[in-house]
Amino acid sequence: MADIFETEAKAWMEKAWRDLEMAQRAVSVMPPFYDMAVYHCQQSGEKAVKAFLVLRGLVFEKTHDIEVLIDLACGIEPGFSELSDAADALTPYATRFRYPNATFSLEPLPAEFLEALDHAKSIYDFVLMLLPDRARP
Repeated sequence: MADIFETEAKAWMEKAWRDLEMAQRAVSVMPPFYDMAVYHCQQSGEKAVKAFLVLRGLVFEKTHDIEVLIDLACGIEPGFSELSDAADALTPYATRFRYPNATFSLEPLPAEFLEALDHAKSIYDFVLMLLPDRARP
């Protein structure tokens, strides 16, 4: 029987996968919703790292800051340090395009989305590689 940490990690990874899928679907419509797409890329990266932390039984504060989560994960798996640039790039998308704001454009550029998607996939794939089969979606 899978333990509670594996079950919860699997649930986080399923949500992370759904966010990746939603990001791609958001740009497959006309007009493409790049603002929603980059948000879901951020969410995928965040949830994937949280899946790893949950699996290891680490308690973390409620945050959208992937960099903070990566720092926690590095304490167990130093390889997470390779994802710090991805975390740095994705974290602002938790709020940057979510609300009307005169400081930023209303839509990220298509190239920003592609970069965000690449970062989200790299985090997701790295975490997936670390999970036991029972914790994988």
